[in-house]
Amino acid sequence: MIEIEQIFSGKRLTDIKRKVHKEIRKNPEVQRLAKGAEIAVTAGSRGIANIAEILRETVSALKGMGYEPFLVPAMGSHGGGTAEGQVEVLKHLGVTEEAVGTEIRSSMDVELIAHTDDGVPVYMDKNAYHADGIVVVNRVKPHTSFRGRVESGLSKMVTIGLGKIKGARLVHSNGAVHMARNIEKVSKCAIENSKILMGLAIVENAYEDTVDVVGVTRDEWHDKEEELLKQAKAMMPSLPVDDIDLLIIEEMGKIYSGTGMDPNIIGRWRMNGLPEPEVPNIKRIVVLDLAHQSFGNAMGVGLADFTTRKLFDKIDLHATYTNALTSTNLQRAMIPLIYPTEKDSIETAIKSLGSEVNYASLKVVQIPNTLHLKHVLVSKPVLKEMESTGKGYKMIRTCILDFNEHNELTNRLMVHN
Repeated sequence: MIEIEQIFSGKRLTDIKRKVHKEIRKNPEVQRLAKGAEIAVTAGSRGIANIAEILRETVSALKGMGYEPFLVPAMGSHGGGTAEGQVEVLKHLGVTEEAVGTEIRSSMDVELIAHTDDGVPVYMDKNAYHADGIVVVNRVKPHTSFRGRVESGLSKMVTIGLGKIKGARLVHSNGAVHMARNIEKVSKCAIENSKILMGLAIVENAYEDTVDVVGVTRDEWHDKEEELLKQAKAMMPSLPVDDIDLLIIEEMGKIYSGTGMDPNIIGRWRMNGLPEPEVPNIKRIVVLDLAHQSFGNAMGVGLADFTTRKLFDKIDLHATYTNALTSTNLQRAMIPLIYPTEKDSIETAIKSLGSEVNYASLKVVQIPNTLHLKHVLVSKPVLKEMESTGKGYKMIRTCILDFNEHNELTNRLMVHN
């Protein structure tokens, strides 16, 4: 195996504080509020780069304009579907009252604020709905369960994040095929029937660096989000090649993707009604561990073929099943073949390719997770294909697929990324 550093676009935002303050201060809806107005600022459950700083500066900018901001967890059913659980999720993302400089008001209570033109009820977090204004902060990126004009971003946070369990279940209940349409219609209705002032959209590059923070007005909401989604898709990281015999994922979890392992990266949807992507084409996937910050939520483990006893023992069935039932994507929570050690899992995955496996031509890729793809390990046939296609990389070192005395991989990439 050869450790390489993949070369992606390195553009990044260097002055987050200045950009956040600028985008908030120029928004006309924010400017119209009376001094002392209470403003709810949304905080999601995703591992977004610089999220604590962005929320802190959002709070600072609003305070500087004479307002009283507070944070509202906007994460649907995550955190076990409890107010305390959602505060705990934020804590592990570095988002605390001390870190952002304001209080966090967490509740699972919602208000029924309207119905869409086709009768779908629209729910909103009570604390946010009864505030004098709402600022929606979220990253815009491709979703892991559907395709549409808007996917994971501001509209989804309004619909599912602020909708809590009721909103999440309603939107998911029609299936992934209708998800994009439902999110756009419900969020449009929510914006028209609440005090949402603006969106603050975060765009990241392939290295998980903040590329931009963009203020979005109510009038341009969905058009602007569509434009930002196209930018985000163009900057996504990717695996070194499209055809892989074995993909080894060191760790999965909610901090890397809402689905634990990003389907956009591994090319597996495993959802009723959606065809599987043509690329990448991966014959076997082994996932070795579950991130501590996922709190036992192993949603997405069903995208793998093999796993370890270590990962299985960390699964919180209640949290995982709640997520699966809310999303209606049950297959993604189903357990792969379990083996005692990492060595057993990897060797069995290779053997499962067939008795005629040619080890000299085996295309193996090892990644730390599906979010951090800067440093990866590849077998020689993968490197040879990269050279023939001209894909950019830097060679770091050559090593072997080795295991320690506990039969766990010696060469791990988590520390590099």
